[in-house]
Amino acid sequence: MRKSLGALKLSALERFATSFQADFRFGPINIMILVALCLLGLVIHLSVFPFRLPVVITMVIMALVLSILFRLSQIWEVVLVLTTMAALWTYLSHRPESWILVITVVTAGLTAPCIQLAYQWEKAVMLRFGKFRGLRGSGLFSLLPVIDKVANYVDQRIRVTDFRAETTLTRDTVPVNVDAIAFWMVWDAEKSVLEVENYKEAVSLSAQTGLRDAIGKHELGDMLSHRDRLGREIQQVLDAKTNAWGITVQSVEIRDIIIPKALEDAMSRKAQAERERQSRIILSKAETEIAEKFADASVHYKDNPAALHLRAMNMVFEGLKQKGSMIIVPSTAVETMGLGAIGGLTAFDRILGESQSRAEGTKPTEGKNMGMARDADSTSTVDAEEKKVIEGAQDKNKKQ
Repeated sequence: MRKSLGALKLSALERFATSFQADFRFGPINIMILVALCLLGLVIHLSVFPFRLPVVITMVIMALVLSILFRLSQIWEVVLVLTTMAALWTYLSHRPESWILVITVVTAGLTAPCIQLAYQWEKAVMLRFGKFRGLRGSGLFSLLPVIDKVANYVDQRIRVTDFRAETTLTRDTVPVNVDAIAFWMVWDAEKSVLEVENYKEAVSLSAQTGLRDAIGKHELGDMLSHRDRLGREIQQVLDAKTNAWGITVQSVEIRDIIIPKALEDAMSRKAQAERERQSRIILSKAETEIAEKFADASVHYKDNPAALHLRAMNMVFEGLKQKGSMIIVPSTAVETMGLGAIGGLTAFDRILGESQSRAEGTKPTEGKNMGMARDADSTSTVDAEEKKVIEGAQDKNKKQ
């Protein structure tokens, strides 16, 4: 917990140092310079005057206190006030042997903040007497005490800003909530600091306004199906606006589009009805194609009754293969194919076999065998009748 609080404090100080409120950045290098100058002045003082322990304690405490206060403030006014107070206290505490210590405190207090460090991805905007002096790149650079100020350390890496539009009406008056992100970077640090007060907030608010305008120009269906096109439109609008600030917007991506729950249910029912309509259309097309095939087949069966009879008998056979199935055959088909006689003979044979088995008292196994034999005889009878029907049909065709 303590480590997290310490990290938060350091990050807050770093943000303050890179903002427009701070005059410089006071980091580890500056603290090291301040402590080194104080120790150097103490060594010179002890080489000239006799050793005194209070002097050593005073200089060590002075260096630590100034380092902490400079790190917290990072403003030239505070540096001047604290340095003056420290020099005056040193003079009053150790006079008349304090002139070396006073010079050391003043030199260390004014020199330590003058050495500045910029990281590889940063540009430092320097002002002198409030006027733009130039840009300083990565590495070490120096400032003149009091008169120079680092207006801002501009990060030139690609940044990501998230923004949203809540309860915004589309072109077809549908309220939606849209979340989006923008990728942008600063390509001219001078313009980003001198042309706009707070370029980060300006980019965020401009992106939000552009998103609302784009939503009002599109319908809900268009937004849902063409998110990339909506993002490109917003990116072009933002880039044209921020280009004068030295900022370019590389891309805008739509993350989420949230619609009301009632509308979402209505759209779901509409999509389900559309899918059902498509399935019925496909089924009707299939039935149409089947009807066309049947029409083509009827042309072939029209002048060939033998083929028609064979087809009918095959259909009856396929239906009878299923156990316990029942087929209803038109009477005309029964008379034409001779199925009445065949069925009657088969039924009469089965009834005769059952009556004989009852009279003789045959065992179930024997009755079963006799039934199988009768079934075989009936099957051979059916095959013979089928053969007669086919031969009769063929003779009829030959005569015609």
